[in-house]
Amino acid sequence: MGRKKNKGKNKSSKVQQRLVLDIMDVLNNQGNKLFNYKQVSALLHADDDFTRQLIRDTLEMLAERGDLEEPEPGKFRIPFYEKYIEGIVDMSGSGNAYIINDVYAEDVYVVANNLKNAMHGDRVKVFVYARKKGQKLKGEVVEILHRARTEFVGTLEVSDKFAFLIPDNDRLTKDIFIPLKDLNGGKDDDKAVVRITEWPEGAKNPVGEVIRILGKKGMHETEIHAILAEYGLPSFFPPEVEAEAEKISFDIPAAEIANRRDMRDAITFTIDPYDAKDFDDALSVTVLPGGLFEIGVHIADVSYYVPEGSLLDKEAYRRATSVYLVDRVVPMLPEKLSNGVCSLRPHEDKLCFSVIFEMDHRANIHHVWIGRTVIHSNRRFTYEEAQQIIETGEGDFKDEVLLLHKLATILRKQRFENGALRVEQTEVKFKIDEKGRPVDVFFKESKEANWLIEEFMLLANKQVAMYVGYKDHPQKQIKTFVYRVHDQPNQEKLAELKRFVANFGYKLDLNNPKTIASSINKMLAQVKGKPEADMIETLTIRSMAKAVYSTENIGHYGLAFDYYTHFTSPIRRYPDVMVHRLLQRYMQGGASVKKEDYENKCRHSSDMEKRAAEAERASIKYKQVEYLSKFLGREFDGVITGVTEWGIYVDILENKCEGMIRLRDMECDFYFFDEKNYQIRGSRTGQIYRLGDKVTIRVKNTDVEKRIIDFEMIGHTKEV
Repeated sequence: MGRKKNKGKNKSSKVQQRLVLDIMDVLNNQGNKLFNYKQVSALLHADDDFTRQLIRDTLEMLAERGDLEEPEPGKFRIPFYEKYIEGIVDMSGSGNAYIINDVYAEDVYVVANNLKNAMHGDRVKVFVYARKKGQKLKGEVVEILHRARTEFVGTLEVSDKFAFLIPDNDRLTKDIFIPLKDLNGGKDDDKAVVRITEWPEGAKNPVGEVIRILGKKGMHETEIHAILAEYGLPSFFPPEVEAEAEKISFDIPAAEIANRRDMRDAITFTIDPYDAKDFDDALSVTVLPGGLFEIGVHIADVSYYVPEGSLLDKEAYRRATSVYLVDRVVPMLPEKLSNGVCSLRPHEDKLCFSVIFEMDHRANIHHVWIGRTVIHSNRRFTYEEAQQIIETGEGDFKDEVLLLHKLATILRKQRFENGALRVEQTEVKFKIDEKGRPVDVFFKESKEANWLIEEFMLLANKQVAMYVGYKDHPQKQIKTFVYRVHDQPNQEKLAELKRFVANFGYKLDLNNPKTIASSINKMLAQVKGKPEADMIETLTIRSMAKAVYSTENIGHYGLAFDYYTHFTSPIRRYPDVMVHRLLQRYMQGGASVKKEDYENKCRHSSDMEKRAAEAERASIKYKQVEYLSKFLGREFDGVITGVTEWGIYVDILENKCEGMIRLRDMECDFYFFDEKNYQIRGSRTGQIYRLGDKVTIRVKNTDVEKRIIDFEMIGHTKEV
């Protein structure tokens, strides 16, 4: 009996081995479709019960082994949706990469040897391997579809026979070879911009030419211009654009004033940072009979001075936004316009696009008027001056400032009650000396004066978006418009955030979609002032979708607005200029513009906004590195803000400078990364360092060029 059993088992085993090949072969040709064992049996023309049962057992075995997926009970498929996908290269410092794509829920991992010379940001075609159980999704680049960029910033290394550019960005892992004839005056240790001209088949390095010399490495102006060049941002205006700006007169024609609502007699003022020069917005207050107030939100009428299609307009669109670096503003418009003609300076007549609200003392809106105006600002307040009036009740135009503060407080309270998120992050600022060197660090604090301006700008933006897009508007057809939209958060990211904050004793209620925002706000209020506050606030922001510009109105989740746009900053944001033009067009009865054209403009504006933000962060990091260079060997208390397989990130508490402790430098033990628990654990001592831990570090090394700070671990901070 035993022999017969073994013989049958061997026969079944051989049949099953053959079935494995047949099943994998037939399912390979079925794409993303799901099949149960009966359907697979039909594909294999198996109609006897024994073979059909064996097919069922084999399918389950293959799924258990990871060769097949079983997304639904009893239904199977090959564990990849397509053999080929397209995606964007996200390069790591190691030279390996992940391909961000829309096909898979996860990124596809590609080792350096299989990248086919693809670089960070490139769009590529990738062959995806069948996934093995327990392994990450892997593939190889088969074609580069589009280069994200061909120009790179770095430091020249020049020898007698050849030269290289050593890129600043560590995501470009290959140095660029430069023939001496293509140095264009570049010398050793110069910072330069190099364009890749070719990457020969089989060559280790790309070949390039110097197109711009930025200066000697390490110099302040050189490094700031290197940051701008790295993100493809301009550092000067073309002469022809400056010339067009210079032709614009400060004088306002009487005929233009006659065509506008004259608001010059209303008490009007601006409230801005102390160092601001471009005043986009002003507020006016007029007391009306019957206990009502006329509150005017007045925005510089840039569209009057910048005709569509002009050189100024084309350059403004190309830039799309002003860039606020640590020591300067790179404006969207030339200074003649941004700080002069368009800026709502005090004691000057200025052209505006305005939203005028009639409100009562409970901030209820009784009437809204939108249109072009002329104003005359009576006073320029800094935030600090306005804040002093709010706190003391004394100062210029105190009655008007205090009324606006009262109304803004009500609007703010209503907004949060309606589900707006209360996410605020500490803003790091530097005091810079005359040579551009950081001499001190301070933190920008947002107070009631900031909220006053914020609430009325939000109200105006919301009202303009409703005017054009509101479905119950008298206009029969909803016309193409530019919205500022913010999608609902990804549930998986929120679940991960919930799991993470639970480690610190905080709770998030994600069961009811209507109360998620209030739950997040409650958690952020609880964490305020704690060492882990900045980290949790940052992770909360990362769990949210990114706000972008779009012609498709999906509302703004973070503000809890169904309609929202950007109308209030046309001096520094091109979408606001587009909004002004479209608003005027539709108010005059003009036809809807072509949606596809404006969607393309929205994508460009969102992309440039992202670049500007990255450049701003890079400039802050540069100054942090430069600032800490004075404190080599000094010990500081900090908090762990990140743990990875290669190191621990620590944020110094007193100055918010972040650096990294490399695991390979922690010689007292061998530490490994426990990803599930957000911690690093010593294999010999069992010592644990986790996110949010307070630690003491020593500043070990700083690299200004690469904007890198290295710390060494002293240990957990001893509580006093």
